[in-house]
Amino acid sequence: MTSTPPPQDDRQALAPNLTHARRVVIKIGSALLVDPDAAALRQPWLESVAADIAGLRGRGTEVIVVSSGAIALARHALRLPSGRLRLEEKQAAAAVGQIRLAQAWSTVLAAHGLTAAQLLLTPDDTEDRRRYLNARATLETLATFACVPVINENDTVATAEIRFGDNDRLAARVAEMTQADQLVLLSDIDGLYTADPRQDPAAAHIPLVPVLTPEIEAMGGAPPPGYSSGGMRTKLVAARIATGAGCAMAIGLGSRLHPLQALMGGARCTWFLPAPDGRSARKRWIAGGLQPCGRIRIDAGAARALRAGSSLLPAGITGIEGEFERGDLIEILDGGGHGLARGLSAYGSGDARRIAGHRSTAIEALLGWRGRDEMIHRDDLVLLDPTGRRDLDQR
Repeated sequence: MTSTPPPQDDRQALAPNLTHARRVVIKIGSALLVDPDAAALRQPWLESVAADIAGLRGRGTEVIVVSSGAIALARHALRLPSGRLRLEEKQAAAAVGQIRLAQAWSTVLAAHGLTAAQLLLTPDDTEDRRRYLNARATLETLATFACVPVINENDTVATAEIRFGDNDRLAARVAEMTQADQLVLLSDIDGLYTADPRQDPAAAHIPLVPVLTPEIEAMGGAPPPGYSSGGMRTKLVAARIATGAGCAMAIGLGSRLHPLQALMGGARCTWFLPAPDGRSARKRWIAGGLQPCGRIRIDAGAARALRAGSSLLPAGITGIEGEFERGDLIEILDGGGHGLARGLSAYGSGDARRIAGHRSTAIEALLGWRGRDEMIHRDDLVLLDPTGRRDLDQR
């Protein structure tokens, strides 16, 4: 029996569009990238996607690609059987296929004057706070160099117990990490339906999901057969992650040539709207969910800057208390010793003491290496009320 589509409200008229994105993450699965019969890249399709990415970049949109396909590309070269592979076979295939996948992306992007960069991630890189910050800093730096990061799960070292298992969830974590405006999951279907349209001809397409409800999540089915480990079920998990981080997400048909251009032109898809408080949810977690590892005392000028929405710079620091590492939670005290804010430190306590009171331009000379200009970036910082608990930062 087909479920009734959820009611759409007036926000449907405000559905996102790729043309408005500042930063977008695009996820591409193996089934789109690799022809299973020829065990080779779908080269014309890949070239069309690269042209679409170049078009987005020309509009000023930063693009991050999460691309599957390494294992699929290596099957033929290693004469691996079809169907499920043993863990060691997957790891070996990933080691061979990643070279081919990276080269393919590098070639098609270079044709448009774009530089590709490869990153291989594991769940620890997004769940462990320090590794999360390192990965995010790398992606932010690549953006300043106008590169197009191409990300995949590091299947050469991942195990069955410690892995994402699907690139939908990885892409959502990357979107969360990089504070992307939009996440696009290119698929073999043009969005979410009330039931599987391949099995139920009465299934209705859902163009907009304002809020992820249990009814919506129940529409996810089992993963499809073949190379892909995804399916609608994992895409809805990705939607939960992305929208909770304030990122809109689209599921769109990827099998056509120029799939991103088609979405920009209004092709049918399903948009999931970001949670209204998605950006502040993470900051509330920082404010009240962790035990600070140390304290930083700041002067009046720095306190005014924080209240105005700025990051904490080393120059405004008057004292460091406690021992902490990069990425640890720190409490920030004003001149009167009152809790003003909490944040995640970009430096360990030893380095923090060396740069405290100095301008950011002196960091490299003081430490012998160049780190971030900010002691705590405003994206990693929340203001507190006088009790030191509630998140007042609504930026």
